[in-house]
Amino acid sequence: MGWELSERMRWIGLTGGIATGKSTVARLLRALGAPVVCADELSRAAVRRGAEGFEETVAAFGPGVVGPDGELDRRALGARVFSDPSARARLEAIIHPRVRAEQRRLRAEAEKSGAPIGFYDVPLLFEKNLEGDFDATVAVLCSEAAQLERLVARDGWPIEEAKKRIASQLPLAEKRRRADHVIENDGSLADLERATRLLLAELGRPAAK
Repeated sequence: MGWELSERMRWIGLTGGIATGKSTVARLLRALGAPVVCADELSRAAVRRGAEGFEETVAAFGPGVVGPDGELDRRALGARVFSDPSARARLEAIIHPRVRAEQRRLRAEAEKSGAPIGFYDVPLLFEKNLEGDFDATVAVLCSEAAQLERLVARDGWPIEEAKKRIASQLPLAEKRRRADHVIENDGSLADLERATRLLLAELGRPAAK
């Protein structure tokens, strides 16, 4: 059964902790027929080489944040802003207005397509108190041990650095408390796909086949 046309698309915030599987759920949702807008993808596009945001970022932080390929070195830039609130605020002032404008455009496109549900993948949804922007929120979570193990394996950080990154976000328990729906991701990919299909059922619409 496919998506049915809807007069008003429900806008769902999708979040999680770092390395808990949120991006994988976003991919699964797309595969099941749901439109998904990704804040991280919009952020990267806003500062891609050739974009106005790229020039503004290099002017603000210097040529040291540009990698050998001519694109922004996201790891070097992240190291600059991670522990410096004023630097982070400067970067956000460059990126966020562009992300908001593109998000509105893509959301309008999804709504015009007749999709009953659309998702916005936002890593810091609760940290930024964005719940009011959505009809409902979904958090993809896992155990703290699994989160740390996945982060070290994925990004190659030492354990202590990975712990700092995790600590910079809200605790998973707080995200669980604030979310309207929770997807547990401590099992296999097949388990996660089943949980994603169940989420769509909970939200009242069948997944596309």
